[in-house]
Amino acid sequence: LETGAGFPFAINNNTGWIVVASELDREAVDFYSFEVEAQDQGNPPMASSASVSVTVLDVNDNSPEFTQREYGARLNEDAAVGTSVLTVSAVDRDANSVITYQISSGNTRNRFSITSQSGGGLISLALPLDYKLERQYLLTVAASDGTRHDTAQVVVNVTDANTHRPVFQSSHYTVNINEDRPVGTTVVVISATDEDTGENARITYLMEDSIPQFRIAADTGAVTTQMELDYEDQVSYTLAITARDNGIPQKSDTTYLEILVSDVNDNAPQFLRDSYQGSVYEDVPAFTSVLQVSATDRDSGLNGRVFYTFQGGDDGDGDFIIESTSGIVRTLRRLDRENVPLYTLRVFAVDKGVPAKRTPVEIQVTVLDVNDNPPVFEQDEFDIFVDENSPIGLVVARITATDPDEGTNAQIMYQIVEGNIPEVFQLDIFSGELTALADLDYESKAEYIMVVQATSAPLVSRATVHVRLRDVNDNSPQLKNFEILFNNYITNRSGGFPAGVIGHIPAHDPDVSDTLTYAFEQGNDLNLVLLDPRSGDLRLSPALNNNRPLEAVMRVSVSDGVHSATAQCTLRVTVITDEMLSNSITLRLADMSQERFLSPLLSRFLEGVATVLATPRHRVVLFNIQTDTDVGTARILNVSLSVLLPASGRGARFFSSEELQERLYLNRSLLAAVSAQRVLPFDDNICLREPCENYLRCVSVLQFDSSAPFLASDTILFRPIRPVTGLRCRCPPGFTGDYCETEIDLCYSSPCGGNGRCRSREGGYTCECHEDFTGEHCELSARGGRCAPGVCRNGGTCLNLLVGGFRCQCPPGHYEKPFCAMSTRSFPPRSFLTFRGLRQRFHFTLALTFATRERDGLLLYNGRFNERHDFVALEVVGGQVQLTFSAGTGT
Repeated sequence: LETGAGFPFAINNNTGWIVVASELDREAVDFYSFEVEAQDQGNPPMASSASVSVTVLDVNDNSPEFTQREYGARLNEDAAVGTSVLTVSAVDRDANSVITYQISSGNTRNRFSITSQSGGGLISLALPLDYKLERQYLLTVAASDGTRHDTAQVVVNVTDANTHRPVFQSSHYTVNINEDRPVGTTVVVISATDEDTGENARITYLMEDSIPQFRIAADTGAVTTQMELDYEDQVSYTLAITARDNGIPQKSDTTYLEILVSDVNDNAPQFLRDSYQGSVYEDVPAFTSVLQVSATDRDSGLNGRVFYTFQGGDDGDGDFIIESTSGIVRTLRRLDRENVPLYTLRVFAVDKGVPAKRTPVEIQVTVLDVNDNPPVFEQDEFDIFVDENSPIGLVVARITATDPDEGTNAQIMYQIVEGNIPEVFQLDIFSGELTALADLDYESKAEYIMVVQATSAPLVSRATVHVRLRDVNDNSPQLKNFEILFNNYITNRSGGFPAGVIGHIPAHDPDVSDTLTYAFEQGNDLNLVLLDPRSGDLRLSPALNNNRPLEAVMRVSVSDGVHSATAQCTLRVTVITDEMLSNSITLRLADMSQERFLSPLLSRFLEGVATVLATPRHRVVLFNIQTDTDVGTARILNVSLSVLLPASGRGARFFSSEELQERLYLNRSLLAAVSAQRVLPFDDNICLREPCENYLRCVSVLQFDSSAPFLASDTILFRPIRPVTGLRCRCPPGFTGDYCETEIDLCYSSPCGGNGRCRSREGGYTCECHEDFTGEHCELSARGGRCAPGVCRNGGTCLNLLVGGFRCQCPPGHYEKPFCAMSTRSFPPRSFLTFRGLRQRFHFTLALTFATRERDGLLLYNGRFNERHDFVALEVVGGQVQLTFSAGTGT
């Protein structure tokens, strides 16, 4: 094998195998042709040759390579979708290599696409561009032969398209310029706006027509004068001005500028006279003509037109006006010669030039007098102080008036026109002296108010005279017997005992100037009540802060230094307990105040409650009096009380709130007749308004506040214990769940055992006992059991039997054996039975059987004690059973 240096093949001399001796590169040499010679070892040696051709086959050992590492292009933002941006090209030295292209990054919002075309990658616009959003894209383009790849950067700069034309703010401008302005004066700056950017937004201004008097700055749009202007030569110019941008293609807008040349005002108006004089009566009506002024101006046009004004001059403090065109001076309001007898006015004649020129002139107006002033008192109200018991005929004051008029117009006569009935004072008709004609008593009347009149015919004026009497000590203090009713509510909280002033001794002295002093004469040896001797303020001794009731009678005196009075003071301490409060109710009294109730109606009210309940009066405990503030202007007084049962002794028991409410409500007429007070229906218990949701049950929470101050009338000091009502929502018995929405059948545990049948009801159950069994759970047997408390109902007596068991001895009446129950009751016409009010229910069944001969009657009624809101009634109407119900006030 004969080859040169670097030949990539070799041959085995013995076997003739041709082998690759060095690395082949098809891309460098893809075909080899050489001669191979075979020679023997003879002598002479013999040889033979052959031609060998070797074709190098391609493998994918070369990556595509871009012809440029970076490409650049500019693209206008208004380029159409599909526009070719540029073609990138990559070369792969491998044979038969197929190169594909793609954009690997930088293609914000997918604005571009790339396709393989003629061996290159054609980048096209895929979506519209927006110069305001993106001004440059930095694309990374990849070329791949399927295995190997290369990348290049493509920078696409988006250029602003000249999409907007310049726009003037107006299609027509009008400006004024004075004819005397110097050359080079800027008349106006005309500007246009272009929403493009760069060169597309750079605007050049030019004038379409050549008008030698003006020029325009190409960059700023400032229009300036090039020659002197002459109003008399030409009064206006119209310029066509074009704004042209520097985009491609250029766009423009044209506006018209009208320049008005203004005349120069160089002559002032001149009045026809140097000054003017006039006169007018003071009683003439407004807008009466006084005189006329006149002026001329040698200028022409507006510069020669004259008008008249007081502006900058003197219009007599607004008393005169001048007609601007005619020059007529008129009064603007009624004049008063007594205030201003002569006016010196200053008026201007002004032309309408710019700037305006003006000339002043002086006008004198004399005001002529008429009789138009009434008499004038020194003051509208007179205060005269006179000692009471002064002698009759005493001159107490002299009341005079003045009149600015003269002669007979200033003559004045005086008289009392109001407030002197009966005739206590006399006023002299000419001098104005005021004389007392009767005894003056401060306690009967402390002040006299009269209206006096001064007349200067036909004009009059009036003033009010207050004759105030000075008090002298000619009366004794007045003091009635009074009570201190101290309701002492003992609680665990501190501060419940009233440590401050509880009130004042209810003494009164008709002599207001007297100073009273106070003292206890007897009965207060233990100092249970502390008294300030100067102010009469009362305090309670801390020794009263205990749980013991008390009644003490004391004697109190009051003195004014000359006279004195005494009265009895009774201190009653009532201990208020929680049991008393929890068994209390609040009555509502119509048209009642706290003071009127305490004195004198408290005693009658307690008597009325005691009469209705058939209990002694001292067992009625009234602990709160409070004005109802939730009823607007209605005068309603809330009175809270509780009542001891008549037969209770030690361990005193009270009427329950429900029983008190029902009995007092049903006997309201009797209570009103005895107490002389109208008792209103009860206000709703807060829980009756059903504030709790789902099956939550409302529980009324009643608290009491002992911090309220004492209430006072002229005979009683009363310490109230104020109820504060609240509520809580909780699950009632027989309901469960997060919102009490699930009802439980409480019969599931067979609480009645084998001696009765359990019937479920809302919030509980009822045992219907078999014969001879009784008790809450049918646990008592009349045959084998023994007596137990309450086994015999309705006051029956239980008797144990010797052989075992027991029996009930029932009281007279329609009671049913064996346990004195009553399931049937009859009652005559115009009467009824009362039961405890039915509580709120979500569902319940009520059954009854009745017999009657009447065709009309009320069988059952359940409602509230306020004659409003919801109720249910079962009636017999015309022989038919009728159910009536209401779900609320508006239903």
